[in-house]
Amino acid sequence: MFAVTQFKGKRVAMFGLARSGISCARALTLGGAEVFAWDDSDPAVEKARAEGLQVTNLHTVDFRTLSALVLSPGVPLTHPEPHWTVVKARAAGIEVIGDTEVFARAMQGTGARMVAITGTNGKSTTTALIGHVLKEAGLDVDVGGNIGQAVFNLRQPARDRIYVLELSSFQIDLMPGLSPDVGILTNLTPDHLDRHGDMQHYADVKARMFAKQRDGQTALVGVDDEWCAEIAGRIHGGPDVRRVSVVRSLDNGISAHDGILRDMRDGGVSATLDLRDMPALRGRHNWQNACMAYGAARAMDVDARLIAEAMRSFPGLAHRMQEIGRAGAVAFVNDSKATNADAAEKALATYADIFWIAGGIAKSGGIEPLAPYFPRIRKAYLIGVAAVDFAATLAGKVEFEICETLPRAVQAAHRDAAASAAADPVVLLSPACASFDQYKNFEVRGDAFAEIVSRLPGIRMTQERTV
Repeated sequence: MFAVTQFKGKRVAMFGLARSGISCARALTLGGAEVFAWDDSDPAVEKARAEGLQVTNLHTVDFRTLSALVLSPGVPLTHPEPHWTVVKARAAGIEVIGDTEVFARAMQGTGARMVAITGTNGKSTTTALIGHVLKEAGLDVDVGGNIGQAVFNLRQPARDRIYVLELSSFQIDLMPGLSPDVGILTNLTPDHLDRHGDMQHYADVKARMFAKQRDGQTALVGVDDEWCAEIAGRIHGGPDVRRVSVVRSLDNGISAHDGILRDMRDGGVSATLDLRDMPALRGRHNWQNACMAYGAARAMDVDARLIAEAMRSFPGLAHRMQEIGRAGAVAFVNDSKATNADAAEKALATYADIFWIAGGIAKSGGIEPLAPYFPRIRKAYLIGVAAVDFAATLAGKVEFEICETLPRAVQAAHRDAAASAAADPVVLLSPACASFDQYKNFEVRGDAFAEIVSRLPGIRMTQERTV
C-alpha cells in the first residue's frame, strides 16, 4: 500500500468495496484525498468499516462537489444500463474511472513501465509467463491487476520497475488514460456481451489498449480472428505494431504455427525458438501465449536466448494444463479449470494418448462437441453426476469406466496408463464440468487431484502442491 497524491485535497467518490476498491480507497486517503466510499452490499460496507475505512452513503452526497467517481470494474458502466452512481457522476460532469486508472496516474513521472495484457482467452497465462520471463532476466517486476494482486497491493512505482498487468474489458473501460509501454491483445470471441451490448462495442473497448500509445511503445496483436486483425489494421503511427499468429507464417510479425516461434522483420528472421519441448507451453493456444511473452520481453530488451531459458522453467498456472507429476513414462496433468467442453478441448487437442478423467456437473451440450478428439482418448474415467450422461455419449466410441469419485478415477487411470504401450501416456484431469457436486470450486478439485497423485507409488511431483 502506498499514498496516491494525484487527488490530494480533492473529494473523490468510491463505489465498490471489494478487494481492489478498499485498497484504492486507502491509497487515495493516504495521499490526502477526501474519499466517500460506498457499496450497495451491506456486508461489503460492514467489512470495509471493520477494516477501518470511512464509509459514506453516496445517495446523500452532492456529486457536483466531487472531482471523480472511482468505480469498481464489476459495476455496469454502460450495459445493461449505467449504475446509479454513474448516472449521478455524468449529470454532475465528473470523470468516472477505475482503480487501474488511478494507479496509471500514480506511475506517471516515476520511470516505471507497464506491460498490459487483455483478450478473451489466454491473458492470465500470458501475464504470468511475461512476469516469469522478465523476473528470470533479472528485471524488477510486479504482476497483478485482474490476476493475483490488486494494483494498490503492489509495490510503489519506482524507476525501472515494470508492472505486468492483466486488464479485463471492464478495467479498460475505466482507463481513459491507458498508454502502456507494451500493450497486448491476445484474441477476441464473444464474451461479456451482457455488459457490452454487442460484439462491436466489446471489440472497441479492447482496442483502447492501443489508442493512446506513442512512439517507442509496442503493440502486440493476435491476428488469428477477424476482430483482432481489424484492430491491428487500424493502428497507425505511434507504437511498433507486432502481429502474432499461430495458424500461419508472417513476413512481418511473430508466428508459431508449427511450434517454432519465428520473429520476422520485413521477411528476415530475427530469432527462432522451439516451443515444442517446453512442458508448460504445449498446444497452439500456449504457443500464442509464448509469442506474446516473447514480444513483450524483446520490447524490454531481453535477449532471445534468455527468453527461451526462462520459458523452459515456466511452471504454468495452477489448474490450467499443468503437469504436476510423473510416474515412469506417465504424466499427470491438472486441467481442473476446464469447466466446460470448450475449455477441455484445448487439452484434448494437445495430447495424443489420453487417460481422461471427466465429469461433475455438466454444462449445456455436455461433451458432444468433443467428438473429434475421441480418437485421442485411450480410456475415460467418469466421475460425478454427469458420469451416466457422459457414458452414453462415449458408448461405442471410447472405452470408459464409471468411477464416481476422483480418488477412484486417479487410481484406475494410473493403473491403465502404466500398463499401456503408449509412448507418452497422460492421465488428464480435464473435467468439462463444474465441480460443485463434489468440490467447492475448480481450485479445490485440482488441489485434491494433486494430493491424490502425490500418494501414488513411484511418483515424482514436478509442481509443489497448494494443499
